[in-house]
Amino acid sequence: MATFCFNNHFLIAMPTLEDPTFERSVALICQHDDKGAMGIVINRSIPLTLGEVLEQLDLSASTINNPQRPIFSGGPVQPERGLVLHSRESEWDSTIPIGDTLALTTSKDILEAMSENRGPSKALFALGYAGWTEGQLEREVGENSWLSAPADNDIIFNTPVEHRWFQAAESVGINLATVSRETGHA
Repeated sequence: MATFCFNNHFLIAMPTLEDPTFERSVALICQHDDKGAMGIVINRSIPLTLGEVLEQLDLSASTINNPQRPIFSGGPVQPERGLVLHSRESEWDSTIPIGDTLALTTSKDILEAMSENRGPSKALFALGYAGWTEGQLEREVGENSWLSAPADNDIIFNTPVEHRWFQAAESVGINLATVSRETGHA
């Protein structure tokens, strides 16, 4: 069993993390157990909109709120797979609860509902996800690659994308502008 469960927590890349896939990223951990973890990066938008995705799926984008909403690169695993991180007032065919107020859905019925203006009140659409094998996430946190913080729906859905990295860290009192890029051990 994992020593600390990171479900419904942000992983905030420390300034020392230089992997271009995760540098300055914020990932919401959706599932974490002794077999590994999966999450969605919430601050890497790509040049594609929700309206364009709905049209590619032959769904109407004319009735949705803000069809220009950006799509996010949720991580490097299965980048062709669509996932919707959303407020938890409803459930669809493939919905996984994440805490009391968030859920993740991977089935097309949520997009159909969104195209008919029956979707969740808050939603973030991502292509792909981030995955960690057994013990990998714990090792990376122990190596100070990541800072963890409880998830905050306001950061996910209301904070401008370019401010999410700083805001997530500030939610636990860390100013990333003052964190050294050098690491060491006493």
